[in-house]
Amino acid sequence: MPPIHALAAKAPGAKLERFQYEPGPLGPGQVEIKVASCGVCHSDLSMRNNDWGMTQYPFVPGHEVAGTIAAVGPGVTSAKVGDRVGLGWYSGCCHSCRQCLGGDHNLCVAGEGTIVGRHGGFADRVRCQALWATPLPDAIDFASAGPLFCGGITVFNPLVQFDVRPTHRVGVVGIGGLGHLALQFLNKWGCEVIAFTSSDAKREEARRLGAHHAVATRDDAAIERLKKSIDFLLVTVNVSLNWPAYIDAVAPKGRLHVVGAVPEPIPVGAFALLGAQREVSGSPVGGPRVLGDMLDFAARHSIRPMIESFPMSRVNEAFEHLHAGKARYRIVLNNDLA
Repeated sequence: MPPIHALAAKAPGAKLERFQYEPGPLGPGQVEIKVASCGVCHSDLSMRNNDWGMTQYPFVPGHEVAGTIAAVGPGVTSAKVGDRVGLGWYSGCCHSCRQCLGGDHNLCVAGEGTIVGRHGGFADRVRCQALWATPLPDAIDFASAGPLFCGGITVFNPLVQFDVRPTHRVGVVGIGGLGHLALQFLNKWGCEVIAFTSSDAKREEARRLGAHHAVATRDDAAIERLKKSIDFLLVTVNVSLNWPAYIDAVAPKGRLHVVGAVPEPIPVGAFALLGAQREVSGSPVGGPRVLGDMLDFAARHSIRPMIESFPMSRVNEAFEHLHAGKARYRIVLNNDLA
């Protein structure tokens, strides 16, 4: 196989540079994807900086891949050369643990992250197990597809896992890369949607994206008025909040659910849960079946991320744009490496 041309950081915080590596023979059950575009997620930035202490260098980011199958390994029957596919956070699993056998491949005890201990999709090609190369509906273009494989599935998966219903009143905290997609999904899901945002400028945009109401995250009085009224409160931000106030806004038998990487422990008083039978939970991205359902739902309802595009060769500029908090709301790199 020819070498793979990529962009890699050689040390924590380093700028990405041109890099190539020999991938070796394509293994049984694997496919190789020709990358058309790849989204940029804050997790790529965190991994580049080794914020989570598990990055190996040289490090090639990229886990929001969209492209076509370039080659298939021995035993692959689920994909063929030329198929339009996407690849997200996971690139492999064991297929034999209780989680995999139960359909929860994303919870596999030996799951392989696309950018953890291996090279990701800021490249002209990337590899994965065939199971994780999810077919793309024709209605979804490559540029829109990538962010759905991380931001999209991260907010869609809880709707399935926790039986969020069209009759539910749902709050979304944070209208950014995750939250702007959550508003669209929840609106089409049929829910009454409340957007919590720290930016006054985003309130009208939140309504355009599907929110029926918009509340300031720092307005304690407004949050107090929502006491015991929200069936499902989805936290998409990675900052600490006035947790007692938000938990108190959750209805009896309701749930506060975290998908943002909040850095500090979340303080939860036992009585805040016991009296109203509330729950606090979190979830990762979804498995292959839920990924497929999410893409079909997005195609059917014309749900798309709001994106800004950069050539892949300008990845360092894209990273700076993301780090500065200027992305509205997802960044996509179009492959110009080949």
